[in-house]
Amino acid sequence: MLEPSHNALLPAIPNKRYFIIGEVGELCNVKPHVLRYWEQEFPQLSPVKRRGNRRYYQKDDVLMIRRIRSLLYEQGYTISGARLQLQTETETALIKPAFTEEIESAPIVESVPSQSIALFAYQAQVSQNMLNIVIKNMIRELEAIVFLLGKRV
Repeated sequence: MLEPSHNALLPAIPNKRYFIIGEVGELCNVKPHVLRYWEQEFPQLSPVKRRGNRRYYQKDDVLMIRRIRSLLYEQGYTISGARLQLQTETETALIKPAFTEEIESAPIVESVPSQSIALFAYQAQVSQNMLNIVIKNMIRELEAIVFLLGKRV
């Protein structure tokens, strides 16, 4: 078994669309029961579930599991700390590029403090990002349905 500090020594992720829980366990050096537990604790981790509650992970899920593994095993975060870190990273990655230019180039309104405008813009973008996450999950579910229908036809 790999030491927690050897996350870089994990095997390469094959170019496949779906992975079963056993494959993901081997790719991330995490036992399947731990993966099932992490699904409950991390909302970013949501594999497609099919007949018999079988889980099918996509490459994004495998990368997220490796990130979670790194936070927990290498960097020493607790579950709640890792959850908060992932949430902060997601919000920062989605918000900063979109709003940095807009806030800096926006005209300054003297009657409203610029910090209030930035806060409002930030809150609006967070709402939009949450909507984007919901839409992404819907797309993943529709892809799973198309995959199932493709097998039956």
